[in-house]
Amino acid sequence: MMPLPEPHASSALDEETARAELYGLLAQLFYAPPASELLANLRVAVTEAPAPGGFLEEPWRALVGVARELDDDAIAQEYNDLFGGVGKPEVYLYGSHYLSGFLNEKPLARLRTELTSLGLGRDDAMSDTEDHIAYLSEVMRYLIAGDDVAVANLARQQAFFNAHLQPWVGPLCDAIAQHPKARFYAAVAELTRAFASVETQGFDMLA
Repeated sequence: MMPLPEPHASSALDEETARAELYGLLAQLFYAPPASELLANLRVAVTEAPAPGGFLEEPWRALVGVARELDDDAIAQEYNDLFGGVGKPEVYLYGSHYLSGFLNEKPLARLRTELTSLGLGRDDAMSDTEDHIAYLSEVMRYLIAGDDVAVANLARQQAFFNAHLQPWVGPLCDAIAQHPKARFYAAVAELTRAFASVETQGFDMLA
């Protein structure tokens, strides 16, 4: 299991590592009910940043706090209540739903075209479509931490984020945070929202 990210980083290299790890963490939290080992690590994670006032410090502290308050079974049940079940879930985790109002629509087709250009594809063992927030988070992690600099670079990160995450991550976080059954995942949503805001600002500075 990858290490949990620190809420802040002290150098450009550390910052890139922390970005990749946070995307990896979000991928794990959104893909399935969190594993006991992940939750155990989260509960003992550092919540004090090296320098106070960072944008991610408070949502990170809130997430760690809720993880400490709830047991593994309660968090798993919350995941299943919000995102699982047979048929229509309480909250959709798919970009096409927020971008077009329907699943498996044109946003997914455009995403698949771009994934092909990146040399990426969906594992046959994965039951969800590629526009799942966990899959997109994992793609961003790869674009930050991958070894192929022709693909894993800031320009590709910016293009992918702006096209396939930024337009709908806010409405997704709203849907989760406003749901009456959400406690742990309300905190996950607020961390996701804050992180997406930091990413948006960072990419805007490249323009």
